Order: sequence, then C-alpha cells, then structure tokens
Amino acid sequence: MGTEAEETRREFLEGALRAKPDDTIARYGLALELAKTQPAEAWTHFEYLLAHHADYSATYYQAGMLLAGLGRREEARKVLGDGIEVTRRQGKQHAQQELERALEELENDA
Repeated sequence: MGTEAEETRREFLEGALRAKPDDTIARYGLALELAKTQPAEAWTHFEYLLAHHADYSATYYQAGMLLAGLGRREEARKVLGDGIEVTRRQGKQHAQQELERALEELENDA
C-alpha cells in the first residue's frame, strides 16, 4: 500500500494546505476534522476562511456551531447572521434556511 493510502485524512489535508495554503476546500475539511478533537485549532481555520473566503457559505454554519459549542454565543450569532446575509445574496435558499434555523435555536436556548 502506498504512503498516500496510509495517511490519515487530517495528514492529507495538512499536506494539501502546505502545498497550497489558500486551498478553501482543504482548509474547510481540516477545520471539520479538527473540530472533533481540537476546537481551538479548528476555529483558526474557520476564522481564516471567514476573513479570506467570505463567500464560501458552508463555513458559516460549521463555524457558528463550533462557537456555540464553545459557549461563545455572541460570536456564534454574528457568524450565523453574516452567513444568512451571504447565502441570501447568493440565492442559496436551503443554506440560508439552515442558518436561520440554527440562529433561531441559539436564540431559544439563551
């Protein structure tokens, strides 16, 4: 079996980012992987995506949920609200509705 097949998903994504630091999909995938065990490190990748790839709408839901899970509710509200605006502008109605539901649940849990 080749070394690529033996690499973990995280190692693969880290390698992809070393080769191309601005790779949106690799960074998003790595953030999702890290969110499972290293949320603070995951946040650095989500934060990068929000700052440098603000139109990558998938980031908003996952970043908002991560922040909410960390008890950073105000930041989560802002991220989800920003995501609603991005998806509205892009005409991504399903994604917009998911973000709206997440924001509503966050508000109801307050």
